[in-house]
Amino acid sequence: MHDGDVRRLPSIFHVDLDAFYASVEQLHKPSLRGKPVVVGGIGNRGVVSTASYEARAFGVHSALATGIARRRAPNAAYLIPRFGAYQAYSERVMALMHELSPLVEPLSLDEAFIDISHLFEPLDTESTHSATLRAQRIAAELRDRIKTETGLTASVGAGTSKLIAKIASDAEKPDGLVVIEPGTEQTWLDPLPVRALWGVGPATADRLRKIGATTVAELRTLSRNELTAVVGASYGSTLYAIARGQDDRDISTDREMKSVSVEDTYAEDLLDPATITAHMDDLVTRLGSRIRKAGRSGRTITIKVRGHDFTTVSRSETTPNPTDDPATIRAATHRMLPGAVAAATQTVPGVRLLGVGLSGLAEWAQLDLFAADDEPATGLDFWEQAAEPGPAADDGDFDMPRGTVIEPDPEPAPDPEPDPEPEPEPGPDPADVTTPVDTVEGERSPRQFGPLPPGTRGAVETAVGERRFLPGQDVAHDEFGSGWVQGSGLGRVTVRFESPWSEPGRIKTVWADDPALHLVDAAAVAREALALLADPDTDADPDTDPDPDAAPA
Repeated sequence: MHDGDVRRLPSIFHVDLDAFYASVEQLHKPSLRGKPVVVGGIGNRGVVSTASYEARAFGVHSALATGIARRRAPNAAYLIPRFGAYQAYSERVMALMHELSPLVEPLSLDEAFIDISHLFEPLDTESTHSATLRAQRIAAELRDRIKTETGLTASVGAGTSKLIAKIASDAEKPDGLVVIEPGTEQTWLDPLPVRALWGVGPATADRLRKIGATTVAELRTLSRNELTAVVGASYGSTLYAIARGQDDRDISTDREMKSVSVEDTYAEDLLDPATITAHMDDLVTRLGSRIRKAGRSGRTITIKVRGHDFTTVSRSETTPNPTDDPATIRAATHRMLPGAVAAATQTVPGVRLLGVGLSGLAEWAQLDLFAADDEPATGLDFWEQAAEPGPAADDGDFDMPRGTVIEPDPEPAPDPEPDPEPEPEPGPDPADVTTPVDTVEGERSPRQFGPLPPGTRGAVETAVGERRFLPGQDVAHDEFGSGWVQGSGLGRVTVRFESPWSEPGRIKTVWADDPALHLVDAAAVAREALALLADPDTDADPDTDPDPDAAPA
């Protein structure tokens, strides 16, 4: 990998499962195949995690407010995430990658880099063209195996670097296969819009457009100084390099955990400074608990504020030494919070989301920069300072999902797609989970296939005890068999009785307190579905609950 010659071959793959969460839901729910499916927060103040390609045709995409998504695609199925099922499918796909190469770098449950340089002939006998054909064959075989053994489609990009492979995998989604022949990278990159590059979202693209760069070729005409003046010193240098296809990073099989973050979305907008400060202090307390439990400390403290109109602002402070002290973190948030709130609410009052994170993690803490007794008695003093609101930061600068996340240091992240419609926000929806819940973020599977994404496992487990049934959950009925929740209310639950191995099923409504109705572990459903694909001769009874007593996931 460190041999410069290896990078003359298209030995780096990027594998990306298409619309992963929604695709798993369609596999498990035969009645939803070929129909619009939206996975994420199901209430109006929730956020879309993944939309199927049928839903994307209506303008629904990830990071869109669920309330807006429902207006765009009112007939779509809106489902909670089932991370137990997603983890089971992810582990199977990652195992297939590990069979191909020991050098696999998971980025999330649904994507990873692979280095296949060991599968090429010696360099003195391997031309770049024959290597490209070999890479195409290997990628096609991997994609076919994923389809055969999981039922999912994957898009694969291959090239001489992570950068090229990642952009190539996005080029022909879904179910795409693009291999960039060595030596043709710049010719291939130049006509692409700047939005194709990592880290270039709508806001950055607009800044670049104003200085005459809408394509990669136009971007390359700009000097490093011109770029840093527009997008900042750090990202300006990065953008200068990636516009030229420069990326010498190796595959990392053990991505170190380097950031922790927590955030909450609120059922009602926060309006007064005292309430906003109190909620931020609560987040800091939760963050401190997580980082101490993980045995880590960090240097960069970042806060995130999202206003009523979805204007999102982030602010950061970096300390000279790592810290895990909540008082130090709290003091920093008090300094940053007034300006961030002012910027996020300058158009419409009200804060709908707050978050705080710590990055640049280390396994030990030096003496904290600020002593605990240096913390001001109240954070309200800072609100009295006249601070001119700065421009809103790009949402992608610090995108913290609800719950607690311990995640790898991200690659340059693209800005999420903000919704351009300043539509009025509907009132609170009882389907939203707005209280902090324990989740499975940061955990890894036994084979280290990467961190689980943020989820709602804690919220679902809470729902079990309360006999609350959420759309998408797996259930089984002693009389009617296996199925999933379509909706609930007024003490009743509407269930579509079908399973991954059945035909589209019938709909029945039963009482929520019916002792014959059980919640089922989504991971158990996924494991049985995968086992059937691996061995089609296995008998599967669609009316048999795979594990009716298991906790839901």
